[in-house]
Amino acid sequence: MHIRIVAVGKLKEKYLKMGIDEYTKRLSAYAKIEIMEVADEKAPENLSEADMLRVKEKEGERILAAIKPDTHVIALAIEGEMWSSEKLAKKLDQWATYGQSSIAFIIGGSLGLSDAVMQRANEYLSFSKMTFPHQLMRLILVEQVYRGYRINRGEPYHK
Repeated sequence: MHIRIVAVGKLKEKYLKMGIDEYTKRLSAYAKIEIMEVADEKAPENLSEADMLRVKEKEGERILAAIKPDTHVIALAIEGEMWSSEKLAKKLDQWATYGQSSIAFIIGGSLGLSDAVMQRANEYLSFSKMTFPHQLMRLILVEQVYRGYRINRGEPYHK
């Protein structure tokens, strides 16, 4: 399976890079994983509604350009469905079994995802009702995908 994580913005924090590198290395035994960063749109602190919409649309265009037409898309969004680690594991297994060999998880920028990206998504996933920094979500996501593969293989890790 090929898993692409499309994320808005450049990851700067060294500790997050180290964690993501560790889990992507571990995941390479199970699937091909790729993290693709798309540029975030520069925006001043106080934005009007119209400016926020414009920023999300521009970031959305970059996200959509990074997704192939046959890719199964999961948008990370606070209004999405909350899955357990076991449900994510089951989904990974189902996607692989039923021909979804290419999936993409989408992590938006600080303002969220554009309507166009949300419409392109096949599913919406929420990790919590809490708001997390989008850079931290990359680490949480790759850890959970790794955990899902370990669960599916019956390997020790998930407790």
